[in-house]
Amino acid sequence: MIPIRDAATIIMLRRDADKSSVLMGMRGANAVFMPSKFVFPGGAVDPEDASIALSGQLAPQCYSRLLAEPRQGHSTRPNTIAAAALRELAEETGLLIGRSGDCPWPGYAEAGLAPDASALTYLFRAITPPGRPRRFDAYFFVADTTRITGDPDDFSRACDELSHLHWVPLDQAGQLDLPFITEVALAELTQLVDNLPYDVAIPCPTTVPFFDNRTDVPRFCQIA
Repeated sequence: MIPIRDAATIIMLRRDADKSSVLMGMRGANAVFMPSKFVFPGGAVDPEDASIALSGQLAPQCYSRLLAEPRQGHSTRPNTIAAAALRELAEETGLLIGRSGDCPWPGYAEAGLAPDASALTYLFRAITPPGRPRRFDAYFFVADTTRITGDPDDFSRACDELSHLHWVPLDQAGQLDLPFITEVALAELTQLVDNLPYDVAIPCPTTVPFFDNRTDVPRFCQIA
């Protein structure tokens, strides 16, 4: 049986007076999981993520919602999941969200920063169905580009896991070749920020949708 691993994805939202965009990249054609698909930065939680000291904490509502619906025999660690999201963003795009502090990650260490989870809003969760080559319990966050330290267009420190990194207008992102779950996450984001003034902070959603595929019987619920 393929084990389910925690994973974290971060949707970077860039809002201007006239439009909103999201940062996306394309996975390699030879990738085992979702080859050649356009996705948001993200990946599996590493054991080392648990040891990272965050410079800013998750909002209490986000923290409590991350604890909801735990998998049997698995201990959910919200801070570790948040750290993984920010690490993956740094690795796959070179972008940093942090405050002054100590962190061994490349980019953060040189900048004298520690990852700041207060920038993250918990948006969506989905578990990969049985029968796939890899399975993840994926937590999706959204963050505003105003929280980035540095130039949001500077991808020079990005690894090569995602190609064609670019800002996609939110109303055009659905035209790319996307995994189904990415389409759903985009729809949730669009609903959350629709008609939201660009200078107003991203709010917590009323509830967090959860596509629960722990078993062969799919289940959907809303985490309040």
